[in-house]
Amino acid sequence: MERNLAASGPGLDLRPRVHRRWRGHNAAVPEEAIRGPEDPGVHVCPVSYPLHLHQDFWGLTAVIYTDALQTVIMVGGALVLMFLGFQEVGWYPGLEQRYRQAIPNATVPNTTCHLPRSDAFHMLRDPVSGDIPWPGLVFGLTVLATWCWCTDQVIVQRSLSAKNLSHAKGGSVLGGYLKILPMFFIVMPGMISRALYPDEVGCVDPDVCQRICGARVGCSNIAYPKLVIALMPVGLRGLMIAVILAALMSSLTSIFNSSGTLFAIDVWLRLRRKATEQELMVVGRVFVVFLVVISILWIPIIQSSNSGQLFDYIQSVTSYLAPPITALFLLAIFCKRVTEPGAFWGLIFGLVVGLLRMILEFSYPVPACGEVDQRPAVLKDFHYLYFALLLCGLTAVVIVAISLCTTPIPEEKLARLTWWTRNGPHPELEKEAPEGTPGTSEMPSGVSPPGGGGRESSNQGQDQHGAPRRRWGRLLWDWFCGLTGHPEPTLSPEEMAAHQRELTSIAEEPLWRSVCDVNAILLLAINIFLWGYFA
Repeated sequence: MERNLAASGPGLDLRPRVHRRWRGHNAAVPEEAIRGPEDPGVHVCPVSYPLHLHQDFWGLTAVIYTDALQTVIMVGGALVLMFLGFQEVGWYPGLEQRYRQAIPNATVPNTTCHLPRSDAFHMLRDPVSGDIPWPGLVFGLTVLATWCWCTDQVIVQRSLSAKNLSHAKGGSVLGGYLKILPMFFIVMPGMISRALYPDEVGCVDPDVCQRICGARVGCSNIAYPKLVIALMPVGLRGLMIAVILAALMSSLTSIFNSSGTLFAIDVWLRLRRKATEQELMVVGRVFVVFLVVISILWIPIIQSSNSGQLFDYIQSVTSYLAPPITALFLLAIFCKRVTEPGAFWGLIFGLVVGLLRMILEFSYPVPACGEVDQRPAVLKDFHYLYFALLLCGLTAVVIVAISLCTTPIPEEKLARLTWWTRNGPHPELEKEAPEGTPGTSEMPSGVSPPGGGGRESSNQGQDQHGAPRRRWGRLLWDWFCGLTGHPEPTLSPEEMAAHQRELTSIAEEPLWRSVCDVNAILLLAINIFLWGYFA
């Protein structure tokens, strides 16, 4: 767990939200207090199927409301455990003393891997010998954080669902405040667990670790569950189980919902360009079923991940796949010369290079304590956070080089697409509405032409005289698929344009803009202080 101290620094984004960090540390609460069953499906299936039904029935609305509720549960439960842990260890001075003395009884001769790291209470560690080198922490994780907070569908979807710009900015600031908490709610309790139970949490002998937690490379993943089982009374244990399940549900439902949306909009619409909104909804929900199955089948790969620490596994995989997206996003926002061929081939290049590194990582496991490290130098001597920086830079070079060799995008096509043209006129909203009734292909999905068509008029007339009653099975199926059975409201071209302007407006009330700005400055000051204190 000492490795995660630097990786969970206050304010710097390492994972998208608080509950993702919960998922990384607590996704597998072991049976018999620590040890889990041989078949992971025993625990996964009872959780994954309700998750799928929960997401499928109510979609993004339910996901957002449950995220908000589960955040309160997680913060409350973690606060209680943090207080009990610090009370047990003698508060922060006691933690510093006892952690440095947390040496397991079973050690591997002629090794030092059983000793706690001397820099365990420091954020900025040696750039060569540090487990989380400070250049990688400051710059490499910034690349991953930019991908997460600016391009990750889970975050972007919630920002776009905000009522207005002030709500979106306020949500980001609140997320920044919540990002401070894992340092004290998760990382330090994990270190407390190592200090209190060095033989279990800090085991280094491969045979002992295999017996304790089922992993030969270490048992740091059981630090938090061990603390819950050992310190909390029966009633509060149930609360913490609810906290852990809330974190798991919140994260997975968010991912399922966003993935279903991406597949329906970016893939299915290319196959069926005239697909209706209801069809897209059904396709997205069916795709979620497919994701649930894939998620269950992927569990053995995660269990055999080479680092033995789930947090490291998550960060390393992200370092291999996310940097190309970060490079493209920044160039697309700030460089008007980037073209579509440059963006496409740059992403392909970055993906291939990242996959090669990831395949090597899975092919050469990290050796246990006392074993000879036979991995290639590119793995054992080149940290994955350094690789993230290199991959981001290489992708940017490829994108710019190919873009300079292709035809630039016309200036009029860049309105509101880059930082420099963000205040330009919106081409679609500036167009005058055509005199005739627009074709159905030109109307947004779910919006009827002015005056309605003959079939819809007859349907409306039928509804006025009483529509035929449908069977309960059909009603249940329509409810599951989100098919209301009611005609969509008719909007004139002027109403559609006004509605579009309202949705895309970036105007803010002065009061709430000031509130968001002041809190953003305060959050920055708090993070600077914490960085300086723990550096």
